[in-house]
Amino acid sequence: MAISRCCLVLCFLMALSLSSIDMSLAAAARRLLDTPVAAPPALTLPTIPPLPKAALPPLPSVPPLPKVTLPPLPSTPLPTQPTLPKPSLPPLPNPTLPSVPTIPKVALPPLPANPLPTIPTTNPTIPTTIPTVPFFSPPPSK
Repeated sequence: MAISRCCLVLCFLMALSLSSIDMSLAAAARRLLDTPVAAPPALTLPTIPPLPKAALPPLPSVPPLPKVTLPPLPSTPLPTQPTLPKPSLPPLPNPTLPSVPTIPKVALPPLPANPLPTIPTTNPTIPTTIPTVPFFSPPPSK
């Protein structure tokens, strides 16, 4: 309920502010039309004096970085990775599958002597004109 009241007040304020824009634009246009014909004299801009050039001191030089010598790497060989034993699985049992019973052969009845219906192979024609509807056309002239 409070949200709908807030929305109602917000919509009212927006409508009020938008309706006042029209009047302010019309009043501004009317004031522009009421201005005198003679334009005011042009104002002269003062000249800006040039700024003095600032002299910057030279940048300090960067001292060279000292050379760092690294100690040599140790020459001991790396340890080898241990090998894991190969897993051995027991052999899978060889089950005997039950025999599948044989399905008897079934003789199909012969096909009927009358031919099957055929599908027409003619291409349908697409109309190229738009049909006229009598109540959309203008009445005949007298």
